[in-house]
Amino acid sequence: MTDTKTLRSVHSFQDTITHLQSALQAKGFVIFAIIDQQKAARAVGLDMPPTTLLIYGNPKGGTPLMLAAPDFALELPLKVLVREESGKVLVVFTPAAALEGRHGLPAGLASKLAGAEAVIAAGVGAGSN
Repeated sequence: MTDTKTLRSVHSFQDTITHLQSALQAKGFVIFAIIDQQKAARAVGLDMPPTTLLIYGNPKGGTPLMLAAPDFALELPLKVLVREESGKVLVVFTPAAALEGRHGLPAGLASKLAGAEAVIAAGVGAGSN
């Protein structure tokens, strides 16, 4: 299993971010932060393609995982990266299965995070890249 999954969005870069936010919030996720990495690069005189990181989660779902394995807090909240490459808008995230057993998380608990994957895919109208 790879550590990340990449989907290609059918939307423009900015519309992808908007659709992701709406889809996640509609399913009860909190958007904790949106980091415009392209803007940060420009602020220090560097250039990079459009790249934005959304940090999201649901404390009701994530807290029990952190209680079961306190170091699992390094993985939460969850993140989804939206980036543009060669005219394509790509959406990259770590699937729940790749988090299984990390930081002492008891077997089977990572699967509780899998619901976000379908929300992300639906939000960007995507298929695997």
